[in-house]
Amino acid sequence: MLTKFETKSNRVKGLSFHPKRPWILASLHSGVIQLWDYRMGTLIDRFDEHEGPVRGVHFHKSQPLFVSGGDDYKIKVWNYKLRRCLFTLLGHLDYIRTVQFHHESPWIVSASDDQTIRIWNWQSRACVSVLTGHNHYVMCALFHPKEDLVVSASLDQTVRVWDIGALKKKSVTPSSDESLRIPQLQLQMNADLFGGGDAIVKYVLESHDRGVNWAAFHPSLPLIVSGADDRQIKLWRYNESKAWEVDSLRGHANNVSCVMFHSRQDLIVSNSEDKSIRVWDMTKRLCVHTFRREHDRFWVLTAHPEVNLLAAGHDSGMIVFKLERERPAFACQGTQIFYVRDRYLRVLDTATQRDVALVPVRRGGLVGSNNGPKALSYNPAESCVLVSSDLEGGSFELYNVPKEPIRSDVPECKRGLGSCAVFIARNRFAALDRPTNTIHIRNLQNEITKKVPAPLPGTDAIFYAGTGMLLCRSEDKLVLFDVQQRSVTAEVSSPPVKYVVWNTDMSQVALLSKHAVVVAGKKLQDAATVHETMRVKSAVWDDTGVLVYSTLNHIKYCLPNGDSGVIRTLDAPLYLTKLNGTLLHALDREGKARQMQIDPSEYVFKLALFQRRFEVVVAMVKSGALKGAAIIGYLQQKGFPEVALHFVKDPRIRFQLAVQCGNIEVALQSAQELDERLTWERLGVEALRQGNHQVAEFSYQRVRAFDRLAFLYLASGNQEKLGKVARLAASRGDFNGRLQAAMYQGDILELICVLEETGQLPLAYVAAATHGLKTVASRLAAQIMASNGNATPTKLPAISAKAELLRVPEPLLHEDNWPLLTITKGFFEALASGGASGKAGGGVDGKVAGGVGGGSAAGKSGGSMSAAEAARQAAAALDVDEATLEGAGWGNEELDLDLGSAGGAKEKGEAGGATGGKGSGTKGAGGGGGGGAGKGSGEGEGEGDEEASEGWDMEDLDLPADLGSGGGGAGGHGGPFGGGSSGAAHGGEAPFSAPAPGVSAAQRWIDRRHVLAGELVAAGAFGAAMSLLKTQIGAIDFEPLKPIFLDLHAASFAVCPALHGVPSILTHLDQTHLRDASAQPPSAPSLIFSLTALEEMLRAAYRLVTEGKFSDALRMFTRILRTIPFTVVATAKEAADVRELVTICREYHTAIRCELRRKELKEGNEDVAKRGAELAAYFTHAKLQPAHTVLALRQAMNVFFKLRNFNLCAGFCRRLLELNAGPKIAEQARAVLTACERSPGDAVPLNYDPRNPFDLCPITFQPIYKGYKSAVDPYTKARFAPECEGQISPLGDFVRVGAEGTGLAVCAAAAAAAGTGGMH
Repeated sequence: MLTKFETKSNRVKGLSFHPKRPWILASLHSGVIQLWDYRMGTLIDRFDEHEGPVRGVHFHKSQPLFVSGGDDYKIKVWNYKLRRCLFTLLGHLDYIRTVQFHHESPWIVSASDDQTIRIWNWQSRACVSVLTGHNHYVMCALFHPKEDLVVSASLDQTVRVWDIGALKKKSVTPSSDESLRIPQLQLQMNADLFGGGDAIVKYVLESHDRGVNWAAFHPSLPLIVSGADDRQIKLWRYNESKAWEVDSLRGHANNVSCVMFHSRQDLIVSNSEDKSIRVWDMTKRLCVHTFRREHDRFWVLTAHPEVNLLAAGHDSGMIVFKLERERPAFACQGTQIFYVRDRYLRVLDTATQRDVALVPVRRGGLVGSNNGPKALSYNPAESCVLVSSDLEGGSFELYNVPKEPIRSDVPECKRGLGSCAVFIARNRFAALDRPTNTIHIRNLQNEITKKVPAPLPGTDAIFYAGTGMLLCRSEDKLVLFDVQQRSVTAEVSSPPVKYVVWNTDMSQVALLSKHAVVVAGKKLQDAATVHETMRVKSAVWDDTGVLVYSTLNHIKYCLPNGDSGVIRTLDAPLYLTKLNGTLLHALDREGKARQMQIDPSEYVFKLALFQRRFEVVVAMVKSGALKGAAIIGYLQQKGFPEVALHFVKDPRIRFQLAVQCGNIEVALQSAQELDERLTWERLGVEALRQGNHQVAEFSYQRVRAFDRLAFLYLASGNQEKLGKVARLAASRGDFNGRLQAAMYQGDILELICVLEETGQLPLAYVAAATHGLKTVASRLAAQIMASNGNATPTKLPAISAKAELLRVPEPLLHEDNWPLLTITKGFFEALASGGASGKAGGGVDGKVAGGVGGGSAAGKSGGSMSAAEAARQAAAALDVDEATLEGAGWGNEELDLDLGSAGGAKEKGEAGGATGGKGSGTKGAGGGGGGGAGKGSGEGEGEGDEEASEGWDMEDLDLPADLGSGGGGAGGHGGPFGGGSSGAAHGGEAPFSAPAPGVSAAQRWIDRRHVLAGELVAAGAFGAAMSLLKTQIGAIDFEPLKPIFLDLHAASFAVCPALHGVPSILTHLDQTHLRDASAQPPSAPSLIFSLTALEEMLRAAYRLVTEGKFSDALRMFTRILRTIPFTVVATAKEAADVRELVTICREYHTAIRCELRRKELKEGNEDVAKRGAELAAYFTHAKLQPAHTVLALRQAMNVFFKLRNFNLCAGFCRRLLELNAGPKIAEQARAVLTACERSPGDAVPLNYDPRNPFDLCPITFQPIYKGYKSAVDPYTKARFAPECEGQISPLGDFVRVGAEGTGLAVCAAAAAAAGTGGMH
């Protein structure tokens, strides 16, 4: 028996395989129905609407439905896609034992303790027939798989067979032909009048001495099997007229719970309350195999309708198993494949497709005993075959293979005892004698010529490794053993190897384990491992040196460096035998030869890349055989972004790849297509990194990065362009830019002027005095002394004697670009650059530089642009007439013209003129009262006259006086501050109208569509935040969160003190505040909690755990858990980090509380020591950092050693050694492990099973195993014991256990995309 999957849960009473998917339903005595994926070993879903045990469950053959029946007298039909119950069928008056769908009709048959069998139409949701006749509980009722029959078993000691043919005819839709319809109606009337029912008893089988628990039909023969409380299994045969007992099978020691026919072999499988499963040969009526459990009674059996799988339910879960291996034994030699099928050794020629049976092979023991041929080894020199099996603990048979099939006088084969028999020379083969750990070398006469001790203690398998060489396996190690020299030449660590596959020239080997593939060289060097979730089945080598292997549902490949990928999917497992180019040969589970075409393009491409055969890569790129994001991701991962460029058309991805590989030409081309600020900034940084300051200059111009441009011109020594940048800054009124340019140019007069205009008179004085400008310094000193009026004169700043003059650094080189080391471009870089240059050959159509950076005047490029073209345009961009600066794209939108204002247009240079500085304004036309005309004392005179005729035509309107115009007209005084007449003077005292109150910033924050809890608290909407947290994570106790609420709200506003007696002004702090914006509506509050701060708190908590300060660490993790709901992140990746942070805090919080509980226990009686040991063991199963896990394991090791539970202590030692702890700890663990192995056993029984994964309840500190009922904390997803439901979770102390929650949202963008669900 081969166990494929096993679960631990409450008692399993019903089982059903899905006909197509790898799923199995298990109905439990606890009332839960579990849906498992037995391939992946994961629980898919659970359904728990039944009240009380669920004894029957069954999948529909084609619809996404299953039916269940339980002790609540209800039959429920479920849709597993919708994950809910569709409807309930009521009618039974007692427990329901079994339920089953019909294979064709829309029927369900159910058996009940109310002594009836009911047939239901699940489409009309009505009972169509009630079968009565049993006078005790009906334990089982099943449809015949093909005929219109039902078999039932009852505790009245009978098995009944029911004919439902009349019900089938009744349910058929009547024909439209009137001549056929009338006889059917007459038959129905006669049946109703004379008592004919829809279902009648055809046979009553009476032979059991006690109640019958199960009965089942044979899938194809007229046979019935039944099992009863008399511990017997009876076989019945029936025909059209009668049924009779054939034989009784005895062997079970207690009640037989379930019995069934094997669908593919002449076997009967039964299980019993005697804790055993028995397999019976139906022809010999013998028990061929018995599988026992130590503590669990078996209750139910089921078989997969398509696959050779069985399942059995017992007291503590279920098992999915096979009776024997389905892998055919085969060996390949050239174009020939030798394999065993149907008890014959066969050979398949892949060239001619000729398949012939050569010699018969002895049958390996009884059917179902799993002793068939396991492996096959072929000797081409002597034309011999070794067939190995597990019969008698390991045996082999040696056959001479004829060239043609033998019709008669079959030669006798040579047999012997020994495992894993393989040829190691032309006339020698080796077999492993496991009891003595010896390798026997035999000749072709089956005589032992040599005995060699196995190189490893406990060697359990040997494999062929070339002439005179063997691979020997022992636990997790494989060694290369020279039989002649009796020495180990190499070894490798790997999971237990099941199969070994060599390539044609024996230079590479593949070691296949259950869930791993190891690829290595001839001497086991350069080993690379690929781990698989699904079981690995077989492998073959491609001629190019790539391993192609199969799993349960895929054909995959593995390169010599360990890279792997999927070639195609499989509907059923295949065992690969040979690969010829693109034609793959394989055997299926029935031993039939299969062929299929595969596409090797992907692994040939990756292999060429790995071997740096770039001409092959280029040819495949040009052919277009490969596409998709997976190839691009692989190339990026492996450091070949220049190759990935050839697969990408999207400009954004091309730009990223070009920057990654340093290809400035392609990056510039993609940046032009995107034309985004971030793209140009990144291109500028990358170009500057490579020393290409021409492309950097062009990029900075496109985004108007004046400060970067100024520094670039300073570094490159371009004083002319630096001067133009200074003049542009002056035209824009950018004082920072003017100051920066003045310092870079060494223009001390401009520097003093800027400082003077901005009111920095002391700094201007220091600059003037330091540089010897005595006249200017004297004037500035007078202004500083007079700035205080009648108060005490201000003291002049002191001039340092060590002050240095402002000097402009002189660049060493004046070249187009910075000199770089001349190197040859890479193969693909040159190819990509050539392509880009070729595309750029068409010139730059429509590219016009309007000012520096082009602005809106820059047209889209008709083609791509080279770096040289970018440099030319960058130079042309600054080569403009200064008279056009105000209309250039560098900042005409930022000129403060004050068009149409009552005071006229102010001059930019007005302040400079007033102080005698070097202004840079224009002439303005006086417009309103007191406006006048001011003249700047700088450059640009004569320009104002031209602009006086431009602008908006704002003529004064002759308005009636009674309208009360408050503003003065042209030439009038500008309002009450100008001393002029106001509107009230003409129309009397005007009534004051208070302005309508605006919307507060806090309200604007709240009114956004997707507002998060942290933002609501910051806005002061505490009630809304509490309601949202209750909906999302089930929060009900907000007292622990009160300090966080107050801090978060207080930090989102600033208080500005006002005049005496006037209330302070409350100002909102917006997180998107722009300093330069004149007005900005509120968008989102500024928050004090961030992901970075949480990560820093986590690191501090880690340090506290390492130092053993568990109470302080617990407070820190609690603080993090309370802070996370009020954190707001910007991206989905950060939201995922927050989810991970919650999981980490949950694990540490529970583990630390468990350890603190253990430390609180006072030393005393045995119960206290037992509980302390359990808590120490639970502590080791928390998902902690490796360093902390080492400390927990070390502590548990000490506790259990003192308790004398040596078996469990040894397990902690092994886990400790697996974590690669320090040498001192490892030495101690090895010493303890040795001591434990000397006296195995556990002195104190504990509630702890290290092999069964569990979750620890954070309140009761008891394990909760998979499949058991639990209550969940909707915030941290921690599992609690069912009795804890409704309590406050200790993980933060504010969430109710078992509450419903939609999931915490911390990312507004993700919440908007996903609607309402989950943590975003």
